[in-house]
Amino acid sequence: MIEDLVAGSAAIFRIEALALIVAGTAVGLFVGSVPGLTATMSLALLVPFTFTMDPLNGLVLLGAVYVASMYGGAYTAILINTPGTPGAIATTLDGFPMAQQGRAELAILVTTLASVIGGVISVVVVIMLAPPLTALAIRFGPAEYFWIAVLGLSLIAGLSTGSLMKGLLGGAIGILLGTIGVSPIGGESRFLFGLSSLQGGVNLLVALIGLFAIPELIRLTATAKKSVSFDYTRGRERLANVVRETCGRPLNVIRSSLIGVVIGIIPGAGNNVAGLVAYSEAKRAARDPDSFGKGNVAGVVASESSNNAAVAGSVVPLLTLGVPGSPPAAVMLGALMLHGIRPGTALFAESGDLAYGFILSLGVAALALLPVGLMGGRIIFRAVASMPLAYLVPVIGFMTILGAYSMRNSIVDVFIMLGLGIFAYAVREIGIQPAPIALGLILGPIAENGFSQAMLMGGARYDFAVLALFDSLLSWVLIVLVLATLVWPYLQARRGRPVPVAGGE
Repeated sequence: MIEDLVAGSAAIFRIEALALIVAGTAVGLFVGSVPGLTATMSLALLVPFTFTMDPLNGLVLLGAVYVASMYGGAYTAILINTPGTPGAIATTLDGFPMAQQGRAELAILVTTLASVIGGVISVVVVIMLAPPLTALAIRFGPAEYFWIAVLGLSLIAGLSTGSLMKGLLGGAIGILLGTIGVSPIGGESRFLFGLSSLQGGVNLLVALIGLFAIPELIRLTATAKKSVSFDYTRGRERLANVVRETCGRPLNVIRSSLIGVVIGIIPGAGNNVAGLVAYSEAKRAARDPDSFGKGNVAGVVASESSNNAAVAGSVVPLLTLGVPGSPPAAVMLGALMLHGIRPGTALFAESGDLAYGFILSLGVAALALLPVGLMGGRIIFRAVASMPLAYLVPVIGFMTILGAYSMRNSIVDVFIMLGLGIFAYAVREIGIQPAPIALGLILGPIAENGFSQAMLMGGARYDFAVLALFDSLLSWVLIVLVLATLVWPYLQARRGRPVPVAGGE
């Protein structure tokens, strides 16, 4: 292992590899900051350019784009309340309120540093613990996927800034949206309304653009006033405090990064789940949970460190089992196989320098976010700040329509986006926020697939099929976590915890 680490380090710290990392970081930053452009799409377009490259160089380029695109989604999440990538959903909860308070630049800088730290921590953890973490991922079956989805849905209580019942209603709406399309088990068509284009269901990014971007555009048009205060002087005064704001809560950063690694390893969970889980845990562990959703820096740190840590986690099953942990990792699997490299248990033994070199390059790409992200962030920040509202609304509107259409080249997706946007604007007026709806849409299909498959397996093994949901130790661990998540807010309220300094651990 040591020899492979040394060889991998020597390979990525060459001028050519470092130049590819910087270029990939710049491309990924742009992709992530444009709602509708996805890491998967950009990686698929870049794969042909890697044919003439050394396999490691090709992976280094793809990995840098992947890392930076996860980070880039935070820009629009902070500035216009629209997650550029699904992983930035939780960033909107405190990032946008920070921008409304005139702390947009501070939020972007904190996001950058948290992403760097999360990326580096995840690489260290993956290198040290890849084999046991992979063994854990193998143990996840349908029942475990069902319980991890239920665990995620239990976080709605943490995402509900007002009434819990309204949060649960939002989650139920999201779950209902997730049932549109063809049933994954029986193959029945559900809620298609005669539109064959709905057979694939509601695209997640289309829904996110509609739920988050369109209501903000309606609000901007109705009020003719920017909701974000761009105060350069105030931002510069706070630049010296960025490290203290980010690293002053080391437990939050470390916990969130570890959550990102573990959830990233589980195929299908994704960095969107990682960000929401880490955000909820940060809120639950804080001494002032009521400040979350109102511009608490700790919420931004938790979301961004976890969703970037999930990147390294998602490549663990890819390299060790040949099973991609996320859609971008699936594209990289294709790139590996096109280069004649078959991931699996023998990869580390036969091509250890390539495997460890690729993992290390993700850490270098995370470090590259610091200079590239700071420069790119200032450009994006000042562009949005200086653009008159009469131009800003049409530009964002054009980007949303283009992004929604580009998902599946379907005009129906554009109408779905607009319909969800109008609906989200209307229900927001009665206190139903878009985050619980998005959470239900993400986790509903995971819960349905896991439950249906577990019932089919349980019917062949037990007199009562439902027993399949309780026949493993891992399932019971997840059940305990679900119960703890549900009970904790009530225990916390009964204890009457004091509210000390804002944002404290």
